[in-house]
Amino acid sequence: MKKFSSVFRSFLVSYIVILIIPSIAGYISYRSSISVTQKLSIENSVIQLQKSKELLERRMAEVEGFTRQLAINPDLNVLMNEKSNGEQTNVYGIWKILRSVLTFGQTNDFLQQFYIYLGNYNVILTPGSAYVRPEHFYDSFRYEDQSLAEWKQSILGKTHRSEIMPLRNFNNKGTMTSVVTYMQSFPLDSFSGSSPAVAVVMIDEKTITNLLTGITDKYGGWTQISDVSGRTIASLGTGVPDMKVLAKDTTFDASKTSQFYNDDLVITIHSDTNGWVYRSGIPRHALLEYANQIKFMTWTFTGIAIVVGLLVGLLLAYRNSVPIHKLVSVVKEQFGKVETTERNEYDFLHGNIAEMIRSSNQLESELRRQLPLIRDAFLKRLLSGELQSREEIFAAASQANTGIYGHSGYVCILHVQGYTGMDSVEVLNELHAARLLLKQALLDIAGFTLTTDWGADRIVIVFASKEAETGNTLGRSEIAGLLEQLSRHAFNEYRISFTAAFGAAFQSETEVNVSYEQAKQTLDHALHADRKGVVWFEETRLESATYYYPLDMELRLIGTIRAGESEEARRIVHSVLALNTEQRELSVEMWQQLVGELKGTLLKLLDQKTFMESGLFEQLKDRIIAIHATDKRSFQTEIEDIAGVMCSVVISRKNDSHTRIVEQIKDYISEYFSDSDLTLYRVAEKVERPEKYISQLFKEVTGTNLSDYLEQVRMEHAIALLRENRYTVDEISSRVGYNSSHSFRRAFKRVTGLSPSSYRQTTEE
Repeated sequence: MKKFSSVFRSFLVSYIVILIIPSIAGYISYRSSISVTQKLSIENSVIQLQKSKELLERRMAEVEGFTRQLAINPDLNVLMNEKSNGEQTNVYGIWKILRSVLTFGQTNDFLQQFYIYLGNYNVILTPGSAYVRPEHFYDSFRYEDQSLAEWKQSILGKTHRSEIMPLRNFNNKGTMTSVVTYMQSFPLDSFSGSSPAVAVVMIDEKTITNLLTGITDKYGGWTQISDVSGRTIASLGTGVPDMKVLAKDTTFDASKTSQFYNDDLVITIHSDTNGWVYRSGIPRHALLEYANQIKFMTWTFTGIAIVVGLLVGLLLAYRNSVPIHKLVSVVKEQFGKVETTERNEYDFLHGNIAEMIRSSNQLESELRRQLPLIRDAFLKRLLSGELQSREEIFAAASQANTGIYGHSGYVCILHVQGYTGMDSVEVLNELHAARLLLKQALLDIAGFTLTTDWGADRIVIVFASKEAETGNTLGRSEIAGLLEQLSRHAFNEYRISFTAAFGAAFQSETEVNVSYEQAKQTLDHALHADRKGVVWFEETRLESATYYYPLDMELRLIGTIRAGESEEARRIVHSVLALNTEQRELSVEMWQQLVGELKGTLLKLLDQKTFMESGLFEQLKDRIIAIHATDKRSFQTEIEDIAGVMCSVVISRKNDSHTRIVEQIKDYISEYFSDSDLTLYRVAEKVERPEKYISQLFKEVTGTNLSDYLEQVRMEHAIALLRENRYTVDEISSRVGYNSSHSFRRAFKRVTGLSPSSYRQTTEE
């Protein structure tokens, strides 16, 4: 152990430090857990009490709403305004009132027991019964601490405006209970003296306390409700302190929502509606039950972990110090170096081995980084025909650590649709993302990645199989099915569509470039014919080679005119004629065919809706048909002039089309602005255009961002709803398309400078 003592001590100290650090972190975590657990328990209790308060206030609001409905009841108003004529009573009117109030107690348990007193008839009406003398009602229903005269004077003989009498003992047909009494005189504008009628609702304490059981059922303790004067409205549980003593205690802060008082957590909530105070007391031991469990488990497992960690540290320190010493000995023998007294074993090993490892890692990292580029370069060389022999192909494939996975197959070019003529940084970024998504989807579906980018909107794929080894080649139907699956996935997930062009089948690695060239011809034909989906080389027709007017040049001319670029269209026409007149000597028949091809190109463009709906259709058609090929210079001038006129028509129609698209976007937003899921993606899907395209287009035409316009529409409707004053702010936020009222309030204030509530108040004033 002596010769290993230095390394051994180093390991042991390290393990002890490693053991101490998580122990400290565990202790901090434990303290945080205790604090968070306590905080969550308090927050949950506050929320529970808040919910009970809100529920009780809603029920009391329903009671008040009941009295408001009675106030506008025409039958009650008739009875109140009738003058008593001796012993005659409006029996029919009383019967109608009894019938109309009969159902209220069935829908709200706070309205189980109420009565209406008519002063002119001296009659008390209850659901299903009428007492022609108040004394009869008092015999069955009375407050224990109140005589008949006091009852008549304080309740029947006074005017009440939404008055609530606190908890009092009540005799209900011989059954003792406690009730909270709500009183409202009629008509509602009664202010002094006696009123024609009064409605009295008696709410049983048990009915109220049923709404407060959430906290007491979970933790025990007590819950109490008192009015602004400190009188008890309802009380539940055991150990309720004297509120008057509590209010005088200087250690108790009545303004705090939660605080510990004696051995209880006291939660206090004040009602802004009626001034009631809701208090709940939770025993400390019940509140911290889960925290104490965490405490016990934490200390138990921490102690066990420390003891086991020390034993394991001793063992590992010894085991790890032995190989270090042996490695130092090997390095001394191999490199002939001796560590100095100033350097420890680790410094010695680092000085002799670190540089060698670093160099090796750098080399390996560089090779890995270059490998994808080497593979891509190999495939591009194979497609372009640079690799002539099979040996050369095999050598290059071995260097790139790849191959084409077979000897026969097809070369395919995927052309991403929808971006022709659109050149911008955003579009190029979208095309780059589209290529990556297509290649990843192909990898997930087909299980291979023999692809390379060729241009901004094209991907070249080599489908190959080892026919000689497996006896089963990758067939056209299988490839078509694979691409169909890829097309559905790309469109459904990312709204990417493409055209797939195939060359003829190759039977050897040396024929791959031939299939690729044929695939390019196939793609040119597909784009020229505006074909979608999968197009095979056998389905295309090869152009004549006697004059030079390739398909890609025709497509460039068509695309240029479609884009309205007059100067570029003239340049292409000039280039085509220059190549066929200056660099070639065409016969009369070939010249006539070339003229026919150019005229055909213009006529094909003329068949499009853009030109057919313009007023120049017939004029342009006649000019194109009337072109003569006798004078080459005049022919070129006429073709260029016609192309320029067509470009001007396109520019005019494009401006109109842009306006129509913007109007379509506005109509769609006007219809669905209330949908919180309305996004740029959905708008783009509606107008069938890319998201970047419609965003830029809307900004160019209107001068406003699409998101700002949507917010403006929502704010206009929100303002209209606020003026109507029929909905709450939360309801309005939902109706104008916001997921949360907070987001709506923030947006409304940003746009108008006022909060919704302030705006509504200003409008009302």
